[in-house]
Amino acid sequence: MISRTFFRTIAIGVGVAALSFTGTSIFTHAQQPDNTAANKQQAPTADQQKETAADRELAQKIRKSIVDDKSLSTYGHNVKVIVRNGTVTLKGPVQSADEKKNIGAKAAEVAGGANKVQNDLTVKS
Repeated sequence: MISRTFFRTIAIGVGVAALSFTGTSIFTHAQQPDNTAANKQQAPTADQQKETAADRELAQKIRKSIVDDKSLSTYGHNVKVIVRNGTVTLKGPVQSADEKKNIGAKAAEVAGGANKVQNDLTVKS
Protein backbone atom coordinates (compact mmCIF):
# COMPACT_ATOMS: atom_id res chain seq x y z
CA MET A 1 0.00 0.00 0.00
CA ILE A 2 1.37 3.41 -0.97
CA SER A 3 1.29 6.05 1.76
CA ARG A 4 0.05 9.62 1.50
CA THR A 5 3.57 10.86 2.23
CA PHE A 6 4.76 9.14 -0.95
CA PHE A 7 2.13 10.95 -3.04
CA ARG A 8 2.98 14.30 -1.41
CA THR A 9 6.66 13.77 -2.16
CA ILE A 10 5.88 12.95 -5.78
CA ALA A 11 3.60 16.01 -6.10
CA ILE A 12 6.26 18.33 -4.71
CA GLY A 13 8.88 16.83 -7.03
CA VAL A 14 6.66 17.27 -10.07
CA GLY A 15 5.93 20.89 -9.09
CA VAL A 16 9.62 21.75 -8.67
CA ALA A 17 10.43 20.02 -11.97
CA ALA A 18 7.69 21.97 -13.75
CA LEU A 19 9.02 25.25 -12.39
CA SER A 20 12.54 24.34 -13.43
CA PHE A 21 11.36 23.36 -16.91
CA THR A 22 9.72 26.75 -17.49
CA GLY A 23 12.96 28.49 -16.61
CA THR A 24 11.56 29.81 -13.35
CA SER A 25 13.07 28.68 -10.12
CA ILE A 26 11.52 29.11 -6.71
CA PHE A 27 15.05 29.41 -5.38
CA THR A 28 16.14 32.50 -7.33
CA HIS A 29 16.33 35.94 -5.79
CA ALA A 30 13.51 38.40 -6.34
CA GLN A 31 13.89 40.81 -9.23
CA GLN A 32 14.53 44.46 -8.55
CA PRO A 33 11.60 46.84 -8.99
CA ASP A 34 11.26 48.00 -12.57
CA ASN A 35 11.68 51.69 -11.71
CA THR A 36 15.05 51.30 -9.99
CA ALA A 37 17.04 52.60 -12.97
CA ALA A 38 14.78 55.64 -13.28
CA ASN A 39 15.13 56.44 -9.59
CA LYS A 40 18.92 56.41 -9.80
CA GLN A 41 18.92 58.89 -12.69
CA GLN A 42 16.79 61.51 -10.97
CA ALA A 43 17.49 63.16 -7.63
CA PRO A 44 16.35 62.99 -4.91
CA THR A 45 15.71 59.36 -4.05
CA ALA A 46 13.92 57.92 -1.04
CA ASP A 47 17.18 57.18 0.73
CA GLN A 48 17.97 60.89 0.66
CA GLN A 49 15.00 61.80 2.88
CA LYS A 50 16.21 64.26 5.50
CA GLU A 51 15.97 63.22 9.12
CA THR A 52 15.03 66.63 10.49
CA ALA A 53 11.90 66.66 12.61
CA ALA A 54 10.18 69.17 10.31
CA ASP A 55 10.87 67.13 7.15
CA ARG A 56 9.79 63.87 8.77
CA GLU A 57 6.58 65.47 10.05
CA LEU A 58 5.78 66.98 6.64
CA ALA A 59 6.36 63.64 4.89
CA GLN A 60 4.17 61.90 7.47
CA LYS A 61 1.30 64.36 6.97
CA ILE A 62 1.45 64.04 3.18
CA ARG A 63 1.62 60.24 3.38
CA LYS A 64 -1.43 60.20 5.71
CA SER A 65 -3.34 62.47 3.32
CA ILE A 66 -2.59 60.13 0.42
CA VAL A 67 -3.38 56.90 2.29
CA ASP A 68 -6.63 58.30 3.69
CA ASP A 69 -7.94 58.95 0.16
CA LYS A 70 -9.72 55.71 -0.67
CA SER A 71 -10.39 56.84 -4.27
CA LEU A 72 -6.70 56.37 -5.14
CA SER A 73 -5.38 53.16 -6.67
CA THR A 74 -2.85 50.90 -4.99
CA TYR A 75 -0.20 52.59 -7.11
CA GLY A 76 -1.35 55.97 -5.83
CA HIS A 77 -1.22 54.82 -2.22
CA ASN A 78 2.34 53.61 -2.69
CA VAL A 79 4.02 56.66 -4.24
CA LYS A 80 7.28 57.80 -2.72
CA VAL A 81 7.14 61.03 -0.70
CA ILE A 82 10.59 62.55 -0.23
CA VAL A 83 11.06 65.74 1.77
CA ARG A 84 14.33 67.65 1.83
CA ASN A 85 14.50 71.02 3.54
CA GLY A 86 10.75 71.55 3.17
CA THR A 87 10.68 70.68 -0.53
CA VAL A 88 8.54 67.68 -1.44
CA THR A 89 9.31 65.29 -4.30
CA LEU A 90 6.70 62.76 -5.39
CA LYS A 91 7.90 59.71 -7.32
CA GLY A 92 6.45 56.49 -8.64
CA PRO A 93 3.80 55.23 -11.03
CA VAL A 94 0.09 56.13 -10.79
CA GLN A 95 -2.92 54.90 -12.77
CA SER A 96 -3.98 58.15 -14.46
CA ALA A 97 -3.22 61.80 -15.07
CA ASP A 98 -6.10 62.70 -12.72
CA GLU A 99 -4.56 60.61 -9.96
CA LYS A 100 -1.19 62.31 -10.50
CA LYS A 101 -2.85 65.72 -10.28
CA ASN A 102 -4.87 64.72 -7.19
CA ILE A 103 -1.80 63.46 -5.29
CA GLY A 104 0.17 66.56 -6.28
CA ALA A 105 -2.65 68.78 -5.00
CA LYS A 106 -2.76 66.92 -1.68
CA ALA A 107 0.99 67.35 -1.24
CA ALA A 108 0.82 71.05 -2.15
CA GLU A 109 -2.00 71.64 0.33
CA VAL A 110 -0.05 70.06 3.18
CA ALA A 111 3.32 71.56 2.16
CA GLY A 112 1.97 75.10 1.87
CA GLY A 113 1.91 75.62 -1.88
CA ALA A 114 2.53 74.06 -5.28
CA ASN A 115 5.91 75.80 -5.46
CA LYS A 116 7.13 73.44 -2.70
CA VAL A 117 6.21 70.25 -4.59
CA GLN A 118 8.05 68.57 -7.44
CA ASN A 119 5.60 66.11 -8.98
CA ASP A 120 7.70 63.42 -10.69
CA LEU A 121 4.87 60.85 -10.71
CA THR A 122 4.50 58.88 -13.94
CA VAL A 123 1.26 57.64 -15.44
CA LYS A 124 1.38 53.86 -15.82
CA SER A 125 0.74 52.86 -19.41
